[in-house]
Amino acid sequence: SEDDILGKFAEMQNMAARIRSIFRDPAKCTFVCVCIPEFLSVYETERLVQELSRHGIDTSNIVVNHVLFPHDHEELDNVCSRFYRTRRTMQKKYLGQIKDLYCEDFHIVPIPTQDEEVRGLEL
Repeated sequence: SEDDILGKFAEMQNMAARIRSIFRDPAKCTFVCVCIPEFLSVYETERLVQELSRHGIDTSNIVVNHVLFPHDHEELDNVCSRFYRTRRTMQKKYLGQIKDLYCEDFHIVPIPTQDEEVRGLEL
């Protein structure tokens, strides 16, 4: 009946309001943005941060994956070293942009490139 449908709709509205309240409470919920130091990823992360902020959802943490750190290339041959230097130079540019955009209000966590895919803990 129409009353049943309106009752279900009211229940769904109440549940949506409770969920929205939880999402907007930084003590209960935060969104951790994950990106890589490349143009498209930084651009999409900025769009995501703006959209989440517009909805009042905390986004005070950003993880930057696949970062090449200076010590990562010590024993590479010339071809790999050239690749590394080029890639590192590009990453430094985007890491700088991430820092400029977020360093005052966000906790930024750079994660180094790993030898193998990270798949979780083995138990």
